[in-house]
Amino acid sequence: RIGLQLCATLENITRLRAEGEDFRWYLKLKCGNCGEVSEKWQYLRLMDSAPLKGGRGSATMVQKCKLCSRENSIDILSQTIKPYNAEDSEKFKTIVEFECRGLEPVDFQPQAGFAAEGAESGTPFNDINLLEKDWNDYDEKTKESVGIYEVTHKFVKC
Repeated sequence: RIGLQLCATLENITRLRAEGEDFRWYLKLKCGNCGEVSEKWQYLRLMDSAPLKGGRGSATMVQKCKLCSRENSIDILSQTIKPYNAEDSEKFKTIVEFECRGLEPVDFQPQAGFAAEGAESGTPFNDINLLEKDWNDYDEKTKESVGIYEVTHKFVKC
């Protein structure tokens, strides 16, 4: 199991989270057998499921390595998806875990589909795009600017 940890500076905002079954976790994946890393960003979604060879259940993504032809899989563990809250600001926190069989995530690219809310007001902010690693808006209820800055990540073994 590998956890994706997020670190960001939150301004007047809390409960930053991946929203919905169709949220796309953009990853670069490495084959555990031969070390080949995918050139393109690949995404995983909770709503996706592929059968494992030999009837051993299913995983979010099953793919054959282009280099060594080994079948590998990675699964999003839905119960491990957690929000990044105001009190987590500027600290690394695991926001999702992946069950990895032969595939290992080596890079993450936050894109659209995040949601959050105003720390004081509860104002919902939807479809936050973190591709630029920074996002800001204005909370009408509190007349304050809100933002998410300096988004970084790392992977940890769980």
